[in-house]
Amino acid sequence: MSPRKQDDALLALARGMIGLSTRAADELGQVSIVQLRALTMLRQLQPTSLVQLAEGIGVTPSTTSRLVDRLVAAGLVERRTSPESRRQIELRLSPDGEATLDRYDRARLAGMAEALERLPEGRREAVLDALAEFGAALCGIPAAVVP
Repeated sequence: MSPRKQDDALLALARGMIGLSTRAADELGQVSIVQLRALTMLRQLQPTSLVQLAEGIGVTPSTTSRLVDRLVAAGLVERRTSPESRRQIELRLSPDGEATLDRYDRARLAGMAEALERLPEGRREAVLDALAEFGAALCGIPAAVVP
């Protein structure tokens, strides 16, 4: 595959996924893409600290603190005293935060399933296998580990 064809394919995939994510966020209303990114990272890390969440989403702790303040006010995140130290605060998704992420995931999955249905039936399995391998590579999982 030529470098140009590879670039075009990867950018088309990236643009398509951003479009799906944006539409799914719009369907939820009142939750921004940035907030959904923080909620998604928090789901992976929880319970976690503000500093760990900031590192996970790649922004400063002060920016993350303001973001978390908004998420707590919206009822999507809970702050709790850490059982290890009363001086530390841990962050967790609230039940509403979990439900919001579940709705977001369902909306994105529906969009991806719709796109998959537009592919020839005989190609769908191969595309899914390739996407599973590519997704694992994006997450740093060796190809040998992908089922």
